Amino acid sequence: MLLTGKNIVKVVCSCNNIFVEDLGVMTPADKIIDTAIQMKADVVGLSGLITPSLDEMVFVADKMEKAGLKMPLLIGGATTSKMHTAVKVAPRYNGSVVHVLDASRSVSVISSLLDPKNQEDFKADVADEYEELREEHYSGLEERKYVTLKTARQRMLEVDFVKLPPVSKPSFLGVKKLVDFSIDKVLPYIDWNPFFQVWQLRGKYPNRGYPKIFNDKDVGSEAKKLFDEANLLLEGYAKNKTLKLNGVIGFWPANTVGDDIELYSDDEVRDDSTRIETLHTLRQQAEKEADDATYLAMSDFVAPKGIKDYVGMFAVTAGIGADELIESHKKDLDDYGAIMSEALADRLAEAFAELLHEDVRREHWGYASAETLSAEDLIKIKYQGIRPAPGYPSQPDHSEKWVMWNVLKAEEVGIELTESLAMTPAASVSGLYFAHEQSQYFAVGKIQRDQAEDYAKRKSLSKLESEKWLRPVLAYDTEI
Repeated sequence: MLLTGKNIVKVVCSCNNIFVEDLGVMTPADKIIDTAIQMKADVVGLSGLITPSLDEMVFVADKMEKAGLKMPLLIGGATTSKMHTAVKVAPRYNGSVVHVLDASRSVSVISSLLDPKNQEDFKADVADEYEELREEHYSGLEERKYVTLKTARQRMLEVDFVKLPPVSKPSFLGVKKLVDFSIDKVLPYIDWNPFFQVWQLRGKYPNRGYPKIFNDKDVGSEAKKLFDEANLLLEGYAKNKTLKLNGVIGFWPANTVGDDIELYSDDEVRDDSTRIETLHTLRQQAEKEADDATYLAMSDFVAPKGIKDYVGMFAVTAGIGADELIESHKKDLDDYGAIMSEALADRLAEAFAELLHEDVRREHWGYASAETLSAEDLIKIKYQGIRPAPGYPSQPDHSEKWVMWNVLKAEEVGIELTESLAMTPAASVSGLYFAHEQSQYFAVGKIQRDQAEDYAKRKSLSKLESEKWLRPVLAYDTEI
């Protein structure tokens, strides 16, 4: 099998006598195809973490078709789905295309695809299922209803910023760097549930989730053993500074202008002369049944000009040193150590972001200085304010990261953006801070052509650029 994008697939396959050639992440399509031909690969597997990866998978499938390849193509990763695979990827390639839900399923799928007796039946079943999904998708598009952008704006969330004024001014404006942050301080904020999911450990109800999983009769002992080994490694990382945690946070005077949020360099003078950047937001357009329903955009949570308000941003990483650590394990043929290191770096990055948000609420911004929440409360988001991020449901456009990096200067603490706007090191987290009590998480969902064109104009993007970044949420089909 030829693999690009997901180390744990290699571990699972190798344990089942399936040889995997791992090409790593962000591998060019031509290299994937050339290697597949040279190695006479039986299967090619692609895994995507962020939404631009979805377009890249379609591009790879298209290139494989043009190259005349016939081997099966497996699609997996956090941003993928069976529907996307059926609608966008499979039609581009005449070979068998199969979505794999997680790493643990890869072995059975590959076995079915390569079984001389049953492979044709399996491929036919998948093709029939995907044809039904495509029909379901396109009929669903015809049935869905949307409001115009004008109507959505008329029914925006109208916050009374006089009765419910913005929170107090942050303790500082501008950027503050956090270099070589203490791992020990971050450890209590780790959410262990995704860690166990990496290893495909899921307890049966009611023992799902940490720490109840330790009581599960099937996976409890294995989960506890893994947990103890992970904590020993974390102690070593902290003691030996194997991994380095860096971050940056910033706050700026901000006001909403239409569906955009302007950032200023001056707290008193808020106009074009002091505007340093603009955050562009998207508004919900899928029709809602309730007559009093609102159509949200993140700009609704920031006060208009004339009322002082602020917006924060952050970027953190636990990946400084992670690549070297993972590579050292690979050189020793220690796949377990490589996956463990990668999983723990990811957990530390998420925990760092959680701790930093708490520090923002209690100190840096200080609007909830008396807050006392448990770890479970944090996971359930029982605090005031939100920290959405580009590429996620409240703002699906990854290109808004450029705005963040322009003002945060996150590369100065070692966090950079790739061409496809993935963060590097991979164990990194970034986002925005909104503090108003009515700010809330929401999903933009699908949008109409009128908003896509308006958004492109506001951002000075070409139609092609706009549709590239907005493709996952467009309620109409476009050619890739």
